[in-house]
Amino acid sequence: MNPQAEDLNQIIRENNPAVYELLSKKGKNVFFPTKGILGQSADARGTKINATIGIAKEDDGTPMRLDCIEKNINIDPSKVFPYAPSFGRPDIRKEWEKMICKKNPGLKGKELSLPIVTSALTHGVSMLGYMFVNEGDRIILPDLFWGNYNLILQNGYGAVLQKFNFFKDKHIDLDAIKSSLEKDGIGKKILILNFPNNPSGYSPTIKESEAIAAILKESAQKGNKIIVICDDAYFGLLYEDGISQESIFSYLADLDSNILAIKVDGATKEDYVWGFRVGFITYGIKGGDKNLYAALESKTAGAIRGNISNAPNISQSLLMSAYENPDYDKQKQAKYEILKSRYTAVKEALKEKKYSKYFNPLPFNSGYFMCINLAEGIDGEKLRELLIKKYNIGVINMSGNIRLAFSAVPQKDIHALFEGIYQACKELKK
Repeated sequence: MNPQAEDLNQIIRENNPAVYELLSKKGKNVFFPTKGILGQSADARGTKINATIGIAKEDDGTPMRLDCIEKNINIDPSKVFPYAPSFGRPDIRKEWEKMICKKNPGLKGKELSLPIVTSALTHGVSMLGYMFVNEGDRIILPDLFWGNYNLILQNGYGAVLQKFNFFKDKHIDLDAIKSSLEKDGIGKKILILNFPNNPSGYSPTIKESEAIAAILKESAQKGNKIIVICDDAYFGLLYEDGISQESIFSYLADLDSNILAIKVDGATKEDYVWGFRVGFITYGIKGGDKNLYAALESKTAGAIRGNISNAPNISQSLLMSAYENPDYDKQKQAKYEILKSRYTAVKEALKEKKYSKYFNPLPFNSGYFMCINLAEGIDGEKLRELLIKKYNIGVINMSGNIRLAFSAVPQKDIHALFEGIYQACKELKK
C-alpha cells in the first residue's frame, strides 16, 4: 500500500474506526498524490519560468487557446481552458456548501465535509462505488429505482442489489426498510435513498423522514456499520404541503457514529444544466471532524483523479457566475413554477374516473416523474409501441408500470397525454 494511502487510513481509523471498516479495498488503497508530479508542480507555483504544468501557454502567460472557441465564451480564459483541481474549484465548493446549508436549515451546527466536485451524479455514485463497494456487497434500495444503478454499481463494481418494497398503503414501506437492514445479521450495510424518487416522483413526509432516521439509528445501535447514499438529484422540486423540505441527509448527517451519510447532488436538475456535468459529494457523520473529512475528501479526490482527472472548469465557472447573479433565485423560482403547474395539471387530469379501468397512479408529489400502474392484462411494451406508432406519444415501460416525465410535457398537452394512454389501453383490451 502506498504510504500516502496508509497515512489517510490512519487518520480515519483514529477518528472513526467504523468509517475505515466501510471503505472498500480500493477505498483503503486510494489517495490523492501530494508528492510526485503534483507535489513538484505545487512547489514550483509562482516561479518566473515554470516548466512543470501540463498545459500549453501563450507567450503572455495566459492559457493557449483557439480564437474560434474563445470568441464564443465571455469568461476569463483562466477560468475556462486550464484544468480544474480534482477536488473541484475552491470557490464553487465553498459556495455549494453555503447553498446546501441554506436549503437545509437542519444542518446548522453540524460538521460536514467540504463538497467535492464530480462530473455530475452518475460519476458521483460511481466514485462512491469505488470508495465503498467491494464485489459481492449488498446495496439496499427500493424496488422503484433509477436504472443506472444497475450499470454503475452492479455491472461496474459487482454489487448485489437488494430491493425492498417501496410503497405500502400509498406511503413508504418503513417495515420493508427495517427488514432489509436486519437481513444477513449485523455487519456492513449500504442503503440508497433517492428523493424525489426516480421513477415514482415520491418524496417522504416529515414523519416518514423522522421514521427512516429512527430505523437507521436503531440499526446502528445494534452494531451495524451503515452507509446511506442520499441521491438528491431532484432536490427542491416539491409540490405538496407536508413533504420534508430538507434532504434526508439533514436527518442523518450526525445521527450516529456508525452511520456515514453521503449527499450526492448537483446542478444538473436543480439548475437545469444537464450537459454541464457538475455534481458534488458531501460527507456527514456524528463526531466527524475536519481531520476525518479531509482524509475522506483526499481519498475521493484521488479516485476522481484516477478516473477522469477533474470535472470541467468551464461548467464550474458558468455556475459560479449564475450563483453570483442577483436574479438567480428569481429565475430559478420561475422555472419551478412551470414544473409545479405541470404537476398540478397531471393531478387534475387523473381525476377522470374512466382512467382507473386501465391504470392508476402510484403515489407522487415531487420531482420530474410519475408512474401509472397498468391494469392486469395490459402489456406495457405493447402499450408503449402502440402509443408511438398510433398516438405520437412516448413513454417508458417499466415492467407493469409506465413512467411519465411530466417535466418535459407542456401543460397544454398533459390532458392529451393521459387521454392517449387511455385510448391505447382501451384498444389493447379489445
